[in-house]
Amino acid sequence: MVAWQSGSRPDPKACRPQDHGRFEVTQRDGRARLGRLHTHHGVLETPALLPVVNPNIRTIEPRVMWDRYGIAALITNSYIIWKHKELKAHAESKGVHDLLDYPGVVMTDSGTFQAYVYGDVEVGVEDIVKFQRTIGVDIATMLDVFSRPDMKREEVKEAVEETERRAEASLVAAEDTMLNGPIQGGVHRDLRQLSAVHMGQHDFSVHPVGGIVPVMEQQRYKDYAKIMMATLPHLPPNRPVHMFGCGHPMLFPMSVALGADLFDSAAYALFARDGRLLTPWGTERIDDLVDWPLLMPCVATTTPEAVRALPADERENLLAHFNLEVTLAELARCKQAVRDGKIWQLAEQRSHQHPALREAFLWLNTPPGRSPVNHGRIRHERQSGVDEEGERGTWEDAWDWLLWSQYTPRHGGVLWGGDDTFSRPFIQKARKLIHHRWEAPGGCRHVVVFHGIRGPFRERLTNVLPWMKVHLPEVSVVILTPLGLIPVGLEDLNPFAHLDAPPWVLQHEPEADWVRTELERLGFLEVEYATVNLAGEGLKQRLSDAINGLGIAPKSGIHEPIREDDREAALGAWRLEQGRDKLMTLHNISRTTAVELLEGSTFVVNREGRVKNINTAEGVHLFSPRLRDGGLSLSTEGARMLMSKRTEPLPTTVVTSEWLTSTHRGPAVVVVDDDAEPFVRKGRNVFHGFTKACDPWLNPGEACLIVNESGTYIGHGVSQCTASDLQTFSKGIAVKTRGGVGDADKQK
Repeated sequence: MVAWQSGSRPDPKACRPQDHGRFEVTQRDGRARLGRLHTHHGVLETPALLPVVNPNIRTIEPRVMWDRYGIAALITNSYIIWKHKELKAHAESKGVHDLLDYPGVVMTDSGTFQAYVYGDVEVGVEDIVKFQRTIGVDIATMLDVFSRPDMKREEVKEAVEETERRAEASLVAAEDTMLNGPIQGGVHRDLRQLSAVHMGQHDFSVHPVGGIVPVMEQQRYKDYAKIMMATLPHLPPNRPVHMFGCGHPMLFPMSVALGADLFDSAAYALFARDGRLLTPWGTERIDDLVDWPLLMPCVATTTPEAVRALPADERENLLAHFNLEVTLAELARCKQAVRDGKIWQLAEQRSHQHPALREAFLWLNTPPGRSPVNHGRIRHERQSGVDEEGERGTWEDAWDWLLWSQYTPRHGGVLWGGDDTFSRPFIQKARKLIHHRWEAPGGCRHVVVFHGIRGPFRERLTNVLPWMKVHLPEVSVVILTPLGLIPVGLEDLNPFAHLDAPPWVLQHEPEADWVRTELERLGFLEVEYATVNLAGEGLKQRLSDAINGLGIAPKSGIHEPIREDDREAALGAWRLEQGRDKLMTLHNISRTTAVELLEGSTFVVNREGRVKNINTAEGVHLFSPRLRDGGLSLSTEGARMLMSKRTEPLPTTVVTSEWLTSTHRGPAVVVVDDDAEPFVRKGRNVFHGFTKACDPWLNPGEACLIVNESGTYIGHGVSQCTASDLQTFSKGIAVKTRGGVGDADKQK
């Protein structure tokens, strides 16, 4: 048996009364998020695992889960308690927490799954909710109608509609108890959307995605991914999403990356009963093992052979502990990956460990407009909107929902992982920002494409760029990275300049069709181009050959140095170009506006020649290039200048996010109420619940401008949410303020 000590962990404290039922996001990586759900039995940190506890068969005691493993929530079945005379009497007299001997958050199921297994349940819709409220559960579940993958479409539609018809009565019966509003719809995308929209209109606290157990049992993981992508974009973002019945650690990284917040698992116990061990890559049988696939604490001092020799109940108990520890460990990996901005990379790595999971990931990881090697069939499905099941319609809206919530630029290196790397959502967003916001200079007829080394590229171009500025000012320079073409002014921008890849990836000879397509995406239409490899000796000669191939002649020979005053002028022009490129790409303004903003600018440069600050001619600080990610930070005055260039009317309400309607409309504006204004002026963060309006192109990780209700600029910051998030959340940080104008400005 596993040794443990009881009473080693204090009981949780109830949340503040005004916070009960609220959910806040504390950190995010695209749609993956860390959050806090406020309940009467503590604040539940998400993503969270809720082990399933059968009140009649406790393979691992709930108190052990609390004391030994720090599990803050579990789920049990209210229908089983309701049917069992002694359990029901105990729960009604002393509460479900006393019945289970568990002080944390208790969620209960309603009997829907029993109806799926046995055909029916003997309790009414309102009665089961009232019973859950009576026994003091923290999160109850309404009695929905289960939809199986093998059901006819008409049956599934009826299940969706009947579930929605039961919603209001269930909420009335729940009173102030938090209530789950399950989403049904089988494998039909439109019915999942319909269910999400209808259930989202009711005042539920959590939305479980139901009917997925048969899909997972059949290892139909692509259908599982489709269900998530069909459902989650249409749910209110301020409510946690619970993948009802998903407890295998293999599915956690992909699920978290797509926005799942809660999981429940009976697998830890059921698999142990059958002598099976859960792992992040699948399932192992104890009968086949000589060594442990993972050395978890509960088995550190024993062997599979010794465990096989134990009595059946002891063996089951020990394997249940093993399964629970593995499951918790994988969820912890996911949470850290979110903090590190690497959840999609973790999902990518895990996808190689099971063919069905790989199929799901490839479907997810093939965005519209991309045709990677060997992905042709999947791309056709995504692009044409017709998949094997005969569904029609495009998935591009769901992909945009996933893509535009990404942080970019982000700090840290990007590990190359083959073709998957190109399709990571944050990389796709970084590419789209350049393609939609950056404007090529007018009248350009010739382009030089440098390639062959990893970024940042400044060191290798230190002498080349000033020479080209002086002698070939009409030639545009771009850099080919494994992630695509970028303007030379973005040479240090993450992720393009921070890719850790083998040399052969960097030095691969550019393909003409690919380069031409990438140039057109940048706006270089009908131009002549030449490629120049930056790696190795002989760069000047390769550049000379490229220029000759374009049929243009420099003002002097390729090997002749330029005068020092010409060099300084060229460096100034290069710095201006870099500032303009970053303002266009990262702050969403046109080339014309960027030129106006930087007219007469001066630069503060460090010893290595890097620009530290961009100032006005009078020395007022406007912008600061960031070393860690190649971004461009705003000063309070720089943000004020951007605000002065805005031609759009100020927003008057919080609206649903719009992804591709914002080109050159400037940084998004957030309007705060009168209560928040004095705090923002002092540089304090903007919290949900104190905002009045925002632009629909507000996105996490991007700079935004903050104004008061009169439309006066009072500060700037970095958004922590989308416009849709701002519309629904009432708790948590909406904008991390980077600078406020202070009270003195208010007197002017």
